[in-house]
Amino acid sequence: MDLETFTPGAGRLAPRAALRSDAPALSLNGTWRFRLSPAADAPEDFADPGYDDSGWDDLPVPSHWNLHGHGAPAYTNVAFPIPIDPPRVPNENPTGDYRRAFDLPAGWQGGRLRFEGAESFARVWLNGHELGFSTGSRLPVEYDAGPYLRPGRNVLAVRVHQWSAATYLEDQDMWWLPGIFRDVTLTRSTADVYVRADYRDGRGTLAYLEGPGPLSVPELGVTGLRPGSEITAEVEPWTAETPRLYEAVVAGDGETVRLRIGFRTITIEDGVLLANGRPLLLKGVNRHEFHPEHGRAVPYETMREDVLLMKRHNVNAVRTSHYPPHPRFLDLCDELGLWVIDECDLETHGFGEVGWRGNPTDDPRYADALLDRMRRMVERDKNHPSVIMWSLGNEAGVGRNLAVMADWTRERDPSRPLHYEGDRSCAHTDVYSRMYASHAEVEAIGKREEDPLDDPELDARRRGMPFLQCEYAHAMGNGPGGLAEYQELFERYPRLAGGFIWEWIDHGIAHPEHEYAYGGDFGEPVHDSNFVIDGLVFPDRTPSPGLIDLKKVFEPVRFDFDGGRSVRVVNGYGFRDLSHLRFTATVQVEGETVAEHVLDVPPGGGEVALPATDGGPEGERWLTVRAELAEDQPWAPAGHEVAWGQTRLAPASGTAALQASANAAARDSGTAALRASAAAAPRGLTSGVAGGPQAFTRGEDGLITAGECAFDASGRLVRLFGLQVEGPRLDLWRAPTDNDRYGGLEARWRALGLHRLTHRVDEVSAGDELVVRTRVAPAATDLGMRATYRWTYDGGLRLELDIEPEGEWPDPIPRAGVDMTLPGEAVDRVTWFGPGPGESYPDTGLAARIGRWSATVEELQTPYVHPQENGHRADVRWAVLTGARGGITVSGEPVFGLTARRWSTAELTAATHRPDLVPGDRLHLHLDLAHQGIGTATCGPGPLPAYHLRARPATLRLRFTPA
Repeated sequence: MDLETFTPGAGRLAPRAALRSDAPALSLNGTWRFRLSPAADAPEDFADPGYDDSGWDDLPVPSHWNLHGHGAPAYTNVAFPIPIDPPRVPNENPTGDYRRAFDLPAGWQGGRLRFEGAESFARVWLNGHELGFSTGSRLPVEYDAGPYLRPGRNVLAVRVHQWSAATYLEDQDMWWLPGIFRDVTLTRSTADVYVRADYRDGRGTLAYLEGPGPLSVPELGVTGLRPGSEITAEVEPWTAETPRLYEAVVAGDGETVRLRIGFRTITIEDGVLLANGRPLLLKGVNRHEFHPEHGRAVPYETMREDVLLMKRHNVNAVRTSHYPPHPRFLDLCDELGLWVIDECDLETHGFGEVGWRGNPTDDPRYADALLDRMRRMVERDKNHPSVIMWSLGNEAGVGRNLAVMADWTRERDPSRPLHYEGDRSCAHTDVYSRMYASHAEVEAIGKREEDPLDDPELDARRRGMPFLQCEYAHAMGNGPGGLAEYQELFERYPRLAGGFIWEWIDHGIAHPEHEYAYGGDFGEPVHDSNFVIDGLVFPDRTPSPGLIDLKKVFEPVRFDFDGGRSVRVVNGYGFRDLSHLRFTATVQVEGETVAEHVLDVPPGGGEVALPATDGGPEGERWLTVRAELAEDQPWAPAGHEVAWGQTRLAPASGTAALQASANAAARDSGTAALRASAAAAPRGLTSGVAGGPQAFTRGEDGLITAGECAFDASGRLVRLFGLQVEGPRLDLWRAPTDNDRYGGLEARWRALGLHRLTHRVDEVSAGDELVVRTRVAPAATDLGMRATYRWTYDGGLRLELDIEPEGEWPDPIPRAGVDMTLPGEAVDRVTWFGPGPGESYPDTGLAARIGRWSATVEELQTPYVHPQENGHRADVRWAVLTGARGGITVSGEPVFGLTARRWSTAELTAATHRPDLVPGDRLHLHLDLAHQGIGTATCGPGPLPAYHLRARPATLRLRFTPA
């Protein structure tokens, strides 16, 4: 068999819709016999029914053979793992031979063999007769099995080659995982059905375009509708917010098929994307199919879990990057409600490495293959109401074959717009799509002020299109930052239809040594390291801080506060009111609840008076309003929190209102206001220790002491209320995030030497206060920081640290703060008052709300698959660190950033996988003034200028007291 053929297949039946049929079907999933050969020229005698495969291994189907001990996975983002020489492929071509014996039920007549997915070239035999071959790994194919079926025992044989001419169409930023990875079925169903269900002004139009017999929709009183006819009726529309479905039945020849119809219309008017005549704002994610143990052979239960997680985090849309998903995933999107961009199984990204020479997208020899993939996707998924756009593919450059795909699709289905990002002229699309455009560029596009195209006609056409970011806010490691600012732009300009975060899940493969493996962990000579670890959920589908933030940014309800008198509740849904929600208002003082009320919010939202919020104990007082599900929904139970907002009612008792940074102030929620808080930050918790200031004295042992605290001769704190400590001292380094690394900041920080600072003590003077003057600087530069520590003691120990840079610092710095260590056994839990419960950085932590929180030291860590800076709690007012030996309280004047770990920053920097981090005998405590922002520079813009941490004079004020 010629693997280097441009022909997409042979012997295949015409593609048809995925339907539920009562026709007899026999699942051929299960245990198959399997043999792996290193090259494509292994003998073909295994297809003979009498072949002895007793020496072969067992392999489950669906699965990938290299996740079951046969070869190894390999990850590349852009680069092909084979030479770029289309349509040629290497002689070293892993080839898997499969055999499955099955018994045909008595009386069975005819049937089709249906393969939902096999990568990348599959050749099929039944009882020794070759049925044909197919490419297009993530698309179904059917063969006529009837003439070759036998009563009783039958033998199905399949040969799958990893590399073929089709490989050049499947370079989709994921693990290379060959095999039969989707379902295999013998079915007697032959039906194909095509319906189009539109909605306008309260009425639905059902066009029954194709089918094998009459169609009925009992709920609408429709019976006997013949193909080629249509009806109009009063219906409830389908939207992602209200996924109303109507069961339809088609009586065919020897079978009855069922499908679920949703009435909805997608249009573009005046450059705005509309659903059912209303503007549609996509709050989406890109979803690869992935499971840490099964790869792309994702169980149905996991698909459902994905959709439920998305819905519970206010995601309303999915782009099926970069291939059609398992058909049951789209069933779930119909049922539970997600807008879907269905993407063709096409990416040729690696050709960009050679200047796009030989790109299949512009090679007429590949035209049939590209059209075949588009056709099979459209025919399979044409009846899904959730599918609102067809995408021609991803990162495949430009070329004549795009027109072939687009022209056929428009003729076959004019009801859905076409999407493709790779051609900025938008010559073949209906929407303007980009990846990773900066905030400034998105705003320019929203205003229709983007850079013009050279062709005036194409430029005018593109300016009349809706715009969406098919990928933005790269969710790799710690981050992404800048979410709120993107969402504010999407909501401000009608042309902007929203976008899709890259991406849903970290593609970490379960590994006995690394816990989760990424590129290079299987010895691949060509790989892209941890660039595949870039999701909003960890491999086990635990939500990352990025997903928690995204839920806040995507909230469909906003709260605008007028002090403590009233709150304006704004309905951000596009297609429903607020009647399904319950609203509560809670008043807390220093994080303790003192009052709670149920609010009467009209279905349309509006201004709502608040009950009295004063009275009770003194302290920093906050009001939180929450919107929860009033009743169970298919995707979440009653009580599930949909949205929340907070405002500060009063500062801490006995302190003046201090104007402070946005992160230290009230967080009036709403995407436009997430970073625009203006209330003042409070002074830290008072010590509660009586007594006036005490002098610092030098002892014969050289220690400088005051009360229960001691410093060595260099002015370094060594004893704190009975605990042996080291530090604190100025720290400017953090374990680089993925965004720091890929965005280039880490390299500049290392070139400057911020990871290897030298500390010089210039003066130590003891009296009523202890003053320690130091200079902190890396070798080989004249840049430095003057750091002056002023200590006072009055039963509690107070630090005032002044820092002043010397020289012109060219770049933002990672952090500014102090680090110190305590005995590891001295602290096992931290309780704090401030934002929480999760981590937060200058441009992240949008979901952190002011309260009193408690966690073990272990729970404070964010377990990123590739270890990096994590676990920082910003704007902490006070924190109590406790263990078996008591503990200490740290309070800010007014606030500080808190991180506590059982490993050093150097150990965190050096770690490459989670198991590399081994708890030591010291607790490493970081108390920070500020951090550099996070951004999304792994792919996209770095932090916005407002979140850059520049070297400038600053003061950190802290107070330590016994817990």
